[in-house]
Amino acid sequence: LHKTVYVLFLLFQILGAVILGFGIWILADKTSFIAVLQMSSPSLKTGAYILIGVGALTMLMGFLGCLGAVNEIRCLLGLYFTCLMIILLTQIAAALVIYFQKETLKVELSDIVVDLIENYDPSDEDKRNLQDAWDYVQTQIACCGWTGAKEWENNGILRNKSNAEYPCSCSNRSKDLVEGRGFCNLEDPINGTATYADWPVHEQGCMDGVEQWLKDNLGIILGVCTGVAVIELLGMILSISLCKNIHSEDYTKVPKS
Repeated sequence: LHKTVYVLFLLFQILGAVILGFGIWILADKTSFIAVLQMSSPSLKTGAYILIGVGALTMLMGFLGCLGAVNEIRCLLGLYFTCLMIILLTQIAAALVIYFQKETLKVELSDIVVDLIENYDPSDEDKRNLQDAWDYVQTQIACCGWTGAKEWENNGILRNKSNAEYPCSCSNRSKDLVEGRGFCNLEDPINGTATYADWPVHEQGCMDGVEQWLKDNLGIILGVCTGVAVIELLGMILSISLCKNIHSEDYTKVPKS
């Protein structure tokens, strides 16, 4: 029995460390699409802090559960079971909210990116990290804008320059990608105002690339979530079984009259 307890304890330490590390990664990441979200959306940043709290709590619960099982302390096992149940129910609730609010989240995400594109300014040092993160996304996915390059026509700086410049990170030419940020000049001058069709940029919007990435990794995401839930259920079942065993042993120790 003790071997089983130690194995579950180790699993919960690993599980807690993974959740904790994921939360820290969301806050620390400055060069991916996650960075765009966490710097633009307060809800994702709050979610990252929640993940850090859940990870730390999971590691603490693993320690308390092991301590309660080895020393046969029922209150610790009960606390362990209760906390695991709360964590599991919270995860289920979060999954349901994401599933039923996915269209709302998609609209919110679109608004965040469109606002970023419209106000993109390479000289704005306050938004440097956020803009660099979006440049990184466009470069890595080989895309331009959220639904397409046309959204960049609404950028204030490009509009004032008659769209004679274009975002370097959108370019389909390798020499523009060396800089990887800011705006590049059109080589062939155009009489009047240029359009996105005159830019040497990718036609695909980043929305399709992000959705494809999610589809490609959906199996991994679901597998990890299922594994986490199974480990938590095993911990709950084991804690209840140990509580019952301790309860039964307490009665057998009562002297017969």
